[in-house]
Amino acid sequence: MWRKILAFLLIVCGVGAQGRGLALAEDMDLYAQSAVLMDADSGRILYEKDGSAKLPMASTTKIMTLTVALESGNLDDVVEVSKLAASQPDVQLNIRTGEKYLLRDLLYSLMLESHNDVAVAVAEHIGGSVEGFADMMNQKARDIGAYQTHFVTPNGLDSDEHYTTASDLALIARYAIQNEKFIEITNTPSYSFSDIDGGRSFTVNNKDAFLNQMDGAIGIKTGFTGKAGYCFVGALKRDDRTFISVVLACGWPPHKTWKWADTQKLMQYGLDNYEYRHISEDGKTFDPVSVKDGQIPTVDLRMEKQDLNLLMRPDEQVNVEYEVPDMLEAPVEEGAIVGNAQYYVAGELYQVTPIYAAGSVKKIDFCWCLDKVLRKFLNCGGELL
Repeated sequence: MWRKILAFLLIVCGVGAQGRGLALAEDMDLYAQSAVLMDADSGRILYEKDGSAKLPMASTTKIMTLTVALESGNLDDVVEVSKLAASQPDVQLNIRTGEKYLLRDLLYSLMLESHNDVAVAVAEHIGGSVEGFADMMNQKARDIGAYQTHFVTPNGLDSDEHYTTASDLALIARYAIQNEKFIEITNTPSYSFSDIDGGRSFTVNNKDAFLNQMDGAIGIKTGFTGKAGYCFVGALKRDDRTFISVVLACGWPPHKTWKWADTQKLMQYGLDNYEYRHISEDGKTFDPVSVKDGQIPTVDLRMEKQDLNLLMRPDEQVNVEYEVPDMLEAPVEEGAIVGNAQYYVAGELYQVTPIYAAGSVKKIDFCWCLDKVLRKFLNCGGELL
């Protein structure tokens, strides 16, 4: 039987939201049908509006397209354009069947101007087919933990089986911006290149207006289809804080600017309300735990020192809940995980830390019992009692 020992590691009393003049998340009044603000460092969601709703995501899909291309492709590869790639609908670079390009050049076209024909050319080159590349995208989504996401295309054109959630898309973006080449490409203002033969030249310009709207903006990707509406995934790094924002179904024409307004509201909420706090726990002790059928009756427990840097509001509380057993059954190996410490931020589970057995306890057996009898016999002068 396990017992729960509830202990407050830290109570962040601070001053209430009104006393500190904190902006209230519920007052943001966003246009988007679904939205999320995430701490990029921890992956903790700081704000959400229907963040788990499955929705189409248009060309924000290309965040994953670029991620898979960078991890599975060679930037110096030569990509030959297929008939399928050349036939994709707008927005297009207007590449032609049989033309050849360096993969690195196409990736700038993919992200700066969101060209759908380029997305298919990249997918076919790396995945062997659009379907093969979609399988790679879906596997990467699962690896990242975006379990409510399913990709069908590399460009985000409408399909009933092509969807994500704002929460999942934030996770994908959080992973993507850890790649320096990803940031380099998506933050480039303008890029020029030619096909391999040098017969055609292109210049692509960055369409991400958010890069110039807030200090510290580092991306990431716009999107629009008739089904998805206007979408945007943003990232902002200021001082030691990095935020990820996602807005999905953020209006339809003529409301093209709503996604920028919502993104700025989300980012400003994060900047105004969240600061890092250092939380340290060292020297935590536990009562010894009884060991059933053990050669010694108890075993000590230990937990590694915890040093956490958490992005928190002043009014949020942190507590830790320990789970340790009333009894263990022999044998017990030193270092075996026998319990855990659960760290909660504002009532939501943030981290689980293992608690270990600090020593080993062997199980009572015949040899141990015989040794005990012999020792007792010898201590009694060799006389049987």
